[in-house]
Amino acid sequence: MTMFLYRVLYLPAFLVLLPFFLLKMWRRGGYRLGLANRFGRMGAFPQKRPGVNRIWIQAVSVGELIAIEPLVRAIEQEADLEVILTTTTSTGFAVLKEKFTEKTVWHGIFPLDFWPLSHWAWNQLQPDLAILMEGDLWPEHIHQGYRRGVSVLLVNARVSDKSYRRHLRYKALTRCYFQKLDKILTGSETDLARFRNLAWIPVERIQLAGNLKLDLKSPEPLQEGERSTLLREMGFLEEGQTAADILVILGSSTWPGEEAALVEAYVSIRESFPQVRLLLVPRHAERRKEIALGLKAYPVRLHFRSEGKQAASETEVYIADTTGELKMLTRSTDVVFVGKSLPPNKGGQTPIEAAALGKPLIFGPDMSNFRDVARGLLRDRAALRINAREELRAAIVALLEAPESRLNMGRRAGDYIAVNRGTTERIGKEIKIALRSPV
Repeated sequence: MTMFLYRVLYLPAFLVLLPFFLLKMWRRGGYRLGLANRFGRMGAFPQKRPGVNRIWIQAVSVGELIAIEPLVRAIEQEADLEVILTTTTSTGFAVLKEKFTEKTVWHGIFPLDFWPLSHWAWNQLQPDLAILMEGDLWPEHIHQGYRRGVSVLLVNARVSDKSYRRHLRYKALTRCYFQKLDKILTGSETDLARFRNLAWIPVERIQLAGNLKLDLKSPEPLQEGERSTLLREMGFLEEGQTAADILVILGSSTWPGEEAALVEAYVSIRESFPQVRLLLVPRHAERRKEIALGLKAYPVRLHFRSEGKQAASETEVYIADTTGELKMLTRSTDVVFVGKSLPPNKGGQTPIEAAALGKPLIFGPDMSNFRDVARGLLRDRAALRINAREELRAAIVALLEAPESRLNMGRRAGDYIAVNRGTTERIGKEIKIALRSPV
């Protein structure tokens, strides 16, 4: 009955929301990308091989694709497993093509979760196991696996504060949709408790596996020559200076208001710390016009990476409004502010990649999307938490004035990530169990 209701309501709801989706896709670009896939036409792909199990992984966008990389790499090493990987956004698809073309037998755009479209896609792809990431839950997709006897796993499972309240309010209804999940493997103790309280499936099928992002391979630190090249590209390095002369503050995956807060803090400290520069990497590259307008009033020399990678000499604020370059750019920095954490923004972007690179962290009061990781970093004295933008300047200055303390914070951040790895192996074991066990 509930699936019938979902199917009946899906189309009118989709039509009502269509203008919003079209506007969002137009702003991000690539709106025609994978259009046939979205409507259930998956195109040409290899036929299934005898004795080889096909795993369909859906990773909604860039963050989920980055998180899933260790798992895809591990599956790729198994002779009897192959991966089909889909994503939802055009930015995600760009990362998918760059990082996963050689690791998958087919990749494309996830179909709309409407009965005939999802049905056609499943008929074509014929997976033996389906994996959803984090909070990316699609009732029709899950139902298609259930009716075919194919296990559907939710891995790196997390539920935000807002979603948790909504699921609790409609607990009986959401349970009807999501009781067809075979197993929920959570990324944190908090999420474990929440999913068990929601009781979508029996408690023994909801387990703590850990956060896949902790297993991401950390790149080697930049050599001085490499860092010099990158700093020169950003216009931070002047003639006669070396990379050691410059300190870079990074605003990582910033949201509205945070770019201005960081620039404001930078302007107030630049006379005391003339060696400091500011690198901003907004979470959504399509916000470039909004960011430019918001920073117009500040007396700083800035450059947008979308206008050309090479900035003019003496650039003070470099804005990397691009996709898929955050990790590379983070390697050149000395202090990292984690975005989406200052009011009115809530939830926080991931601090994991910067911590794995050994960077000291600053974040705002709401890191609920990464609550357990943030608590661990604070407990291990690898991060500073501020409550408002007015405290940002003081936090930055505290780290700039104490080089040894700053370096020790970074080392503790890297150590925290190192001791909490192992999620990929645990999920890999659950995949093998799911492939052997009937639903």
